[in-house]
Amino acid sequence: MTIAAGATCPAGVAAASEAVTGRAISVGFMLVDRFSMIAFSSAIEPLRLANRAVGRDLYRFSLWSEDGTKCTASNGIEVKVAGRFCDAQDFDMLVVCGGIDIQHPDHRALHSALRRCSARGAAIGAVCTGTYVLAKAGLLDGYRATIHWENLPGLVSEHDGLEIGSDLFEIDRNRFTCAGGTAAADMMLSLIVRDHGPSVASEVADQLIHHRIRESGERQRMDLRMRLGVSHPKLLRVVGLMETSLAEPLGSQELADAVQLSTRQLERLFLKYLGRSPAKHYLRIRLEHARNLIRQTAMPLLSVAFECGFTSASHFSKAYLDCFGQPPSAERKLVQTQGSVRA
Repeated sequence: MTIAAGATCPAGVAAASEAVTGRAISVGFMLVDRFSMIAFSSAIEPLRLANRAVGRDLYRFSLWSEDGTKCTASNGIEVKVAGRFCDAQDFDMLVVCGGIDIQHPDHRALHSALRRCSARGAAIGAVCTGTYVLAKAGLLDGYRATIHWENLPGLVSEHDGLEIGSDLFEIDRNRFTCAGGTAAADMMLSLIVRDHGPSVASEVADQLIHHRIRESGERQRMDLRMRLGVSHPKLLRVVGLMETSLAEPLGSQELADAVQLSTRQLERLFLKYLGRSPAKHYLRIRLEHARNLIRQTAMPLLSVAFECGFTSASHFSKAYLDCFGQPPSAERKLVQTQGSVRA
């Protein structure tokens, strides 16, 4: 299915811009099975609305899948495509739309097709976990990139030589990636600002009821104040320390000293606002990180345990079972048979 839409080109491909060539930019959306619908929609709608804003087709785009058949999103909606990606015509701009279980399937044919597109000069980008595909294709070597916060540890562990950050989106020459979700809209709006000016982007944002275009360096997740629903500065400071000290957990005295409280005062603070002790809250944070690593990476379970501050496999397994109702080995087996559980 081919749809007229508005789009922009990232840095490094200015020669392909509509203003220079006098033609609409061709944009290909490569949909990986179980792609994220919200990330895809957030990427494609600003482009369509950019055309509407100027009253002509600045860009045309088409949808493709690996095998040429309709592609199913993570929410179960099926989307028709124009055909097989490897048979597609040249693009000026290509966007890989990832979703759940992106790191497990064999995408080698797709990797080869992407490398051919890059060799022909296309700007290559990704939304959500599509960054995984670009990384495995070798298309992020020497480029800055980002990915959904939940997948960041896994991508870094598998590709530790890449410059992968936690920004909302990243545009580096002819590569562009975003965290997924609504961050795709911010990335596309930023490209529209640069390539077509703020007035076009503002009109698009207004149509999307998008009150402001977030900067690339803004955080992906809500701040602790919003996530926890509390505003006590010392409690927030301690939880922040917990979240950034997982492999080598801090002791209760260290945490208390950091906010100039006694351990007893800190205990009362956690019980009052969070309903559990600092130790239990810290353990939960570490175990949730462990579950994410098990679901999103192929990291050995013992390595996961060490990464999350456990010194023995037995301690890790018991704590995991008590928290989630199944041991780490069962979680890993479930992922291997059913794929990642994140939608």
